[in-house]
Amino acid sequence: MRYKEPARDQVFRRYTLNFWKLVAGVFFFFVLLFMAVAFQLFGKLPSFRDLENPKSNLASVIFSEDKQELGTYYVQNRSNVTYQELSPNVVHALVATEDTRFYDHSGIDFRRIFSIIFYNLIGKKQGGSTITQQLALNLFSERAHNPFKRIIQKLQEWITAVKIERNYTKEEILTMYLNTVDFGAYNTFGIKSAAHTYFNVTPDKLTPNQAALLIGMVNGPGIYSPINHPDNALNRRNFVLKRMADEKFLSEGQEAEEKAKPLGLNFNPIDQNDGLATYFRSVLKKDVQKTLADQSITKGDGTPYDLDRDGLKIYTTINYQMQEYAEQAQKEYMRDLQNQFNAHWRGHSLWKSIDGFKDILDQGMKRSDRYRMLKDQGKSDQEIKTDFNTPTKMSLFTWKGDMDTMMKPIDSIVYTKLILRNAMMSMDPTTGYIKAWVGGDNFEHFKYDQVKMGTRQVGSTAKPFTYAVAIANGMSPCMEVPVEPVTIVTDGKSWTPSSPAKDNIYSSLNLRKALAISHNWIAAKMMQEVTPVPVVNLIKKMGVNSSNLQPYPSIVLGTFDASVFDMTGAYSVFANHGAWTEPIYLLRVEDKNGNIIFERKPKVVVAMDEQTAYVMTYMLKGVIQEGTGWRLRSKYGLTNPIGGKTGTTQNNSDGWFIGITPQLVTGVWTGCEDMQIHFRTTELGEGANTALPIFALYMKKVYANASLGIKKNVDFDPPKNGVSITMDCGAYSQQQQQSTEVDKQLGF
Repeated sequence: MRYKEPARDQVFRRYTLNFWKLVAGVFFFFVLLFMAVAFQLFGKLPSFRDLENPKSNLASVIFSEDKQELGTYYVQNRSNVTYQELSPNVVHALVATEDTRFYDHSGIDFRRIFSIIFYNLIGKKQGGSTITQQLALNLFSERAHNPFKRIIQKLQEWITAVKIERNYTKEEILTMYLNTVDFGAYNTFGIKSAAHTYFNVTPDKLTPNQAALLIGMVNGPGIYSPINHPDNALNRRNFVLKRMADEKFLSEGQEAEEKAKPLGLNFNPIDQNDGLATYFRSVLKKDVQKTLADQSITKGDGTPYDLDRDGLKIYTTINYQMQEYAEQAQKEYMRDLQNQFNAHWRGHSLWKSIDGFKDILDQGMKRSDRYRMLKDQGKSDQEIKTDFNTPTKMSLFTWKGDMDTMMKPIDSIVYTKLILRNAMMSMDPTTGYIKAWVGGDNFEHFKYDQVKMGTRQVGSTAKPFTYAVAIANGMSPCMEVPVEPVTIVTDGKSWTPSSPAKDNIYSSLNLRKALAISHNWIAAKMMQEVTPVPVVNLIKKMGVNSSNLQPYPSIVLGTFDASVFDMTGAYSVFANHGAWTEPIYLLRVEDKNGNIIFERKPKVVVAMDEQTAYVMTYMLKGVIQEGTGWRLRSKYGLTNPIGGKTGTTQNNSDGWFIGITPQLVTGVWTGCEDMQIHFRTTELGEGANTALPIFALYMKKVYANASLGIKKNVDFDPPKNGVSITMDCGAYSQQQQQSTEVDKQLGF
């Protein structure tokens, strides 16, 4: 009799068989799916070259000459660091929290996958992905929300993670991960950016509690934000500290000590409108982009470089500390000057006192972003006018900081038009290296760069060019010239400049004194002697490129427009023995791996002979010692060898001062956006009051910092072959008397 298996046993065996068939089917399906992913049927996997050059939006970094970061260009504010630049606290916090077996697995931690449930039950909360898998996701894809796609993506991550492990060391993987991770708001990507944003330190300086806070943000930068959710951030930080202690990276005592500390934020969000040299960085970016395009410089694959994504390294001549001093000097004095300007106009009708004021406002309105936005919305002229006369919330620039207020947009234009603008550039006359660049008051509010992009009438700062031609023709600074009106006739047209009464109390002046007090008649007399064409030729040799520089006698008084950039470069010729060294601010650009893409060297042109340049330094020192620049000595105590020239244009629209020392030449300009708006008196509007004080404050700060190497006790070097032009006015007077006696004896 055959044994008949009970029905329930048959059912059990059938279910068991079906179960293992299902397991086998799932396994084989998984294997087939894995192979399909491996053969890239569901999408391309990163190649070896991709792994060697992972794509990420990497910020390009601008470096000062003293190797400090001036700023970045970015879509994502991300800058890479090396493993040596990481604090061990960051590495320990990451491994303890995200992947305790990081050093034991090869990209995929299978033991971890099967023990996730157990770990979570005992309180060791861990995700399913290793650090390497998370890196694969960060580098090459974005997390999918569709469940099936997420499974495919997870398999792709596994394969990519194994490839990463084969091609990189553990230290390199940790570094890449920390460089690519997103730290949430404020455009903060990578550990370097996060350390700067939240604690204003570099990654190597992060303490255990700081590192724990940042690593705690990795899995939830929004919910664990120390700015928006400080309680959540504190709890998360303390959890990370506990994990560090559990993994023996901290002792129990250290854990308790670090947990007791407050968040201790030094919040410093990065904004491309903030920081040092904002105007300079804007000009520099356009320059680099233009150079890359003009020279057809591309990456190895033939695609163009992107400053916002390719992590270029841009090395400049700007000195970080001198840039700080320049911006500080501007802010210190312009606050006071603006108060002078406001008090000067208080109680006066702008509409009656300023020619074309209505046209100025209309033009300002039509140039505004608000007007363009309303036009794009199809608003009529009447609707736009109504909008501009309706109070609204706005943020206005002041020298004490931004001011939030309710104001009519048209009134804000009036307010803005009455803001004095200022620009400044400082350079080494020998190398041409620009050390400081202040292009305007505030880049967020006023984007237009006034150093290189903007040009204004140069006024009396042009006079030294004519005097230089006269000196080159053999005239001595001691030559006496009668103080009398001068009329120059050119092509049948006569020109007679005016001269303030206070300057006409002398019967005669020597050339040095005439330049010192900026006497118009004697400057015109020099122009009459040397004629305009040689002066124009010299100005061009000295690097001034002005669209309205024509050979008219009036150019001696600075009736042409020029930039602070060109004028400062021109004055460097006097300090540099007659050679014009092109002002330069960009040294070289490297790719993210340090390979040079392109570099620059300044051009050098001999603009005048060495003797003429030296005599001109003597003339320009006279401006400070006994002329319009006297405040440098009497008010600011700068009695060392400094030359310079003030400049004031018609109606006091522009105030200039360009100062020269053997090691530094600095140009300063001040004026309103519109030339029709200005001080009503020369006492307040002259360059000696609007521009010179900023130079003085800047130089005092520079001299106070001995590490910069700008010395007070050095004078301009005389020519090696000596000076044949007489600069001793006592000796010159005797020579003239002897010459007169000889002439008499000869019957002349």
